Amino acid sequence: MDSGASSARRSRSGSPDLIASNAGTALPYATRSALHLKGLVPSGVEDFSAQESRALEQLHAKSTNLEKYIFLSWLRTTNIHLFYRLVLHNLKEIAPVIYTPTVGQACQEYSHIYPFLAPPNAVDGLYIPLTEVDNIDEIIENYRESIAEGDEPEITVITDGSRILGLGDLGMNGMGIPV
Repeated sequence: MDSGASSARRSRSGSPDLIASNAGTALPYATRSALHLKGLVPSGVEDFSAQESRALEQLHAKSTNLEKYIFLSWLRTTNIHLFYRLVLHNLKEIAPVIYTPTVGQACQEYSHIYPFLAPPNAVDGLYIPLTEVDNIDEIIENYRESIAEGDEPEITVITDGSRILGLGDLGMNGMGIPV
């Protein structure tokens, strides 16, 4: 993990982007200071295993797989290292939640759960409706401005949302598959 201040990503308002750290409470004091995060995260520094234990406890507290999907989606956008650690160490339990069969239900209900999958400033995809095709340059530029340098996607999945998991045309709700 880079602990230099040069890796600090700032929001459009210029304040530190807490999501950019992707370490949560595992972020060392020196890094917090360099990223101007002192006082913006809990003061205790703990290792990823403590975070993983707490996250697994939260996951088990959810009563439905859709609730677990929402929790894991939020975790993926706020602490990607912890998300993948949790998935790798609990693959058999988590795979059906982040993919089939739960992702089908998540796609069907995407427009209802979308606001709860990530914090407001976390971009989780690029939406280009037919009504905005003439503005594609602006849309792509907005996307580029929303992500930190070095965080550019290495893969692009383009879909019209039709025939997702045999569920038919889900339109925008199909976003649950590529993300």
